Amino acid sequence: MTSLESAMGYTFHNSALLKTALTHTSYANEAKGRPQNNERMEFLGDSILSFVVAEHLFAAGQLAEGELTRRRAALVCEGALAAYARQVDLGAHLKLGKGEEQSGGRQRPSILADAFEALIAAIYLDGGIEPARAFILPFVRRAAVQSGGDDYKTRLQEVIQQNPQEHLQYQVAGESGPDHDKTFTVKVYLNTNCIGTGTGHSKKLAEQQAARQALVLMGLEENGE
Repeated sequence: MTSLESAMGYTFHNSALLKTALTHTSYANEAKGRPQNNERMEFLGDSILSFVVAEHLFAAGQLAEGELTRRRAALVCEGALAAYARQVDLGAHLKLGKGEEQSGGRQRPSILADAFEALIAAIYLDGGIEPARAFILPFVRRAAVQSGGDDYKTRLQEVIQQNPQEHLQYQVAGESGPDHDKTFTVKVYLNTNCIGTGTGHSKKLAEQQAARQALVLMGLEENGE
């Protein structure tokens, strides 16, 4: 398993697919034998990503069409995809031509976004839609929570308040790491019972993750990180 596969949480059966997904046109144009570049995979990955995100948003709640469209656009835009790519250090693994390498192509948002879409296509071609969905959703869920798109605390509160006698409370259970990069652990209690635990680099994000775990426990949210 390569370091990229380890970061992705997916091991390829056909490593040639991963190699193609990482090959930028600038490299292919300069290399002997003109290897395949990732443009065709980018096209396929874009469609797979759009479908998986649309499916996720549709299943998450009764949002109107306009809001569904807005949220999907925010989660699949170039900036979002580049951020996803950076989470697995995708830029470090790209094959770039000399010009792109010298001009900072490994950190260019457009190149990272395109490569991330190509990576999705490679996973789909190697293992099918389920591994591709499993790869995509953690990025989407984290981005949605951080942007306020998926407000798990509000959803949990709406469920609990159907019974006025029930009471929710969030408590910080721990902190770790240096002051500039702390990780918080938060537990959410239903009356006196802990029904969810979450971690995050802010108390707000940790609370959202705790609420999400509670929703998973109740069968109201899909499992998975």
